[in-house]
Amino acid sequence: MDLFREGSVLKMAEEKEVKTFKELGLRDELVEACENVGWKTPSKIQAEAIPHALEGKDLIGLAQTGSGKTGAFALPILQALLEIAENQRTVPAFFACVLSPTRELAIQISEQFEALGSGISLRCAVLVGGVDMMQQTLALGKRPHIVVATPGRLMDHLTNTKGFSLGTLKYLVLDEADRLLNDDFEKSLDEILNVIPRMRQTYLFSATMTKKVKKLQRACLKNPVKIEAASKYSTVDTLKQQYRFVPAKYKDCYLVYILTEVSASSTMVFTRTCDATRLLALMLRNLGQRAIPISGHMSQSKRLGALNKFKAGECNILICTDVASRGLDIPSVDMVINYDIPTNSKDYIHRVGRTARAGRTGVAISLVNQYELEWYLQIEKLIGKKLPEFPAEEEEVLLLLERVTEAKRISQMTIKDSGNKRRRKGGDEDDDIGRQFGINKKKLSKRK
Repeated sequence: MDLFREGSVLKMAEEKEVKTFKELGLRDELVEACENVGWKTPSKIQAEAIPHALEGKDLIGLAQTGSGKTGAFALPILQALLEIAENQRTVPAFFACVLSPTRELAIQISEQFEALGSGISLRCAVLVGGVDMMQQTLALGKRPHIVVATPGRLMDHLTNTKGFSLGTLKYLVLDEADRLLNDDFEKSLDEILNVIPRMRQTYLFSATMTKKVKKLQRACLKNPVKIEAASKYSTVDTLKQQYRFVPAKYKDCYLVYILTEVSASSTMVFTRTCDATRLLALMLRNLGQRAIPISGHMSQSKRLGALNKFKAGECNILICTDVASRGLDIPSVDMVINYDIPTNSKDYIHRVGRTARAGRTGVAISLVNQYELEWYLQIEKLIGKKLPEFPAEEEEVLLLLERVTEAKRISQMTIKDSGNKRRRKGGDEDDDIGRQFGINKKKLSKRK
């Protein structure tokens, strides 16, 4: 069965007149909620997806990161809840489940639901790893309308939490669906699909999407409407993209040069490894920059603490791995730097999607060394364009070499010394990162 032939395929015309939220068929309460969160008119994906969702159809939504995907699935779900509340005295618990590949994105989706549903007493629970399961069990005991979860932790609760089931589920959403439909989450996703009702609406949303029909069939879509708000692998027009070929030994110098020379109030720097995030953040701090890392080596509370410091402007450079590249809407990001070129070219789309969001301008600069050329060429092939080179005089860049080398040496010694102390006195790397970057664990756990 070819799902794409059975279902409709809709590509949005650029010149199509943008409707109001009211014209899309949303109730007054939700139109007001959109105004309260600052949404004046629907984005392209919202304008095309919401009417089909309100008609009860399954959706596959392809849209650029930052295009308003969350609103495109949250608003129809909230509308359905409101209509049930009007006809019945009780609103059903566990009405919708949203699956996300990362903890941070799950928390952000939940915040978006709560903001849109603040006027209608919406209850939402987040089930992610790195947070105490008992705390989450108590949240489930309050019978939330919406559950936002990572697949592994949701399956933990379905297996172990007494009285919790998704037997009444009416909506399933797979956000960043290309990641959720790949092998990393295959086992958990299959188990979840086996225990939830087949009679439901299913929405798949992502910036990129595999065409392997088998994987989409597994998600039990019924004659879906496929909506493309952009070409399959595209970046927004307001994004200025550049690259710079650099010798591997001078890459740190070029990073510091760009951070110094390019006027940007906030920057995300992407690395390939968790260790590199900590080392680079310490190095930049030794050079007087306000940098903070976020990676999978950090506990959930530390990661959220780092993210909050960045959002608040306390730190203006976030050094991160690809855990932060999907779905995180930090509106003030001016620049993205690919310190390491991603080995999977699709990840480039998600990384650079952190800037130039919702019509704003942004800059993305990729530092390509002699070992990364092949990966970089794959990116140019994927996005269908050759990027201009970032202008820099190497002599001028190398004036920084002595200072950068010394700052990196001190950072390496700091990490080594903290590791030695840890081995002698106990503790873990997470505590070291918390101390080095001023992320207070107790304060954050209270907030949570």
